Amino acid sequence: MILLVTPSQRANECVDALHQATSEEVVMAESLHKAVSLLRAESYLAVVLDQYLLETEPDQTATVMQHLGTAIPVQVNLAISGVERLAREVCAAVQRRKREEVAARRSAASTLCSELNGTVTALLLSCELALATPGLPSAAAEMMESAHELIKKIRSQLESSAAGA
Repeated sequence: MILLVTPSQRANECVDALHQATSEEVVMAESLHKAVSLLRAESYLAVVLDQYLLETEPDQTATVMQHLGTAIPVQVNLAISGVERLAREVCAAVQRRKREEVAARRSAASTLCSELNGTVTALLLSCELALATPGLPSAAAEMMESAHELIKKIRSQLESSAAGA
């Protein structure tokens, strides 16, 4: 969902152009105050801010920026920009954000796999050492063998996950 913040008379035209260009639902706010209310209630992919409002209401601008959450702020001067340019800029920002999200997810998954690999190796070694203990009761050996197999399965899943990333 995209939030368009502008008092412009061309707002409806901009809403239509953004919806068509991004296939996202577009919500309109005619003031920064209204935008803050909407940002508190909903999460947005992007927030398109009319430069006019940012310059005329600097205090309210700071409040909007604090409530953006994960939304991408896109500043546009609608007095001089056509709807085609608006759509291009928002599409570019949304695509950039999606690429950044994919990269962040991959990085997080890679970090998690790296951290888990050390723990999995330690668990495997501990199980193997415990299984090599002389006089280990058969019930304990069976449980240890079961744990060892589960840990090997986790390792396999981590390796296939790392290969897929």
